[in-house]
Amino acid sequence: MLAVGLTLNLGRPGASVIVIDRNPLLDQPAPDFRLPAVDGGMVALSDLRGRPVIVNFWATWCEPCREEFPLLRAAREQYADEGLEIVGVIHDDGAQAAASFADSLDARWPLLIDAQDEAWRAYLGVLLPISYYVDRAGIVRAVSYGPPPSGVLDEQIAKIL
Repeated sequence: MLAVGLTLNLGRPGASVIVIDRNPLLDQPAPDFRLPAVDGGMVALSDLRGRPVIVNFWATWCEPCREEFPLLRAAREQYADEGLEIVGVIHDDGAQAAASFADSLDARWPLLIDAQDEAWRAYLGVLLPISYYVDRAGIVRAVSYGPPPSGVLDEQIAKIL
């Protein structure tokens, strides 16, 4: 079970930071999935083995997701030479709305339809956006909840490169 609470400002993260207990998937093999992409075809996480991958659960109605998308786009461009891939798993939203949203923000990574919430449940989804940083061997090395504060995205990506 995940616990959510606010931290105290004692020289650590401020009260606006939400702290969630250690995610049980951390340092474990990332659950594989095979989902349809909004632009056709199927994408399986296992097909990306050997590449660092961010598995990002999101929806168009999620305001923090709107903040996060430009950060993910910039990271994907910055780490393209290292093979970084992002897989956007659409949660509780329509494929057409998601495709239009991603297109408006120039997000060019695979957008996957999780209509039965299979991936959501396998990844113990609790809120949006949530991202799992999976290394080249398929191990979850970091998990982030919400758009990352300045510098944190690079720290998370460094764990999977």
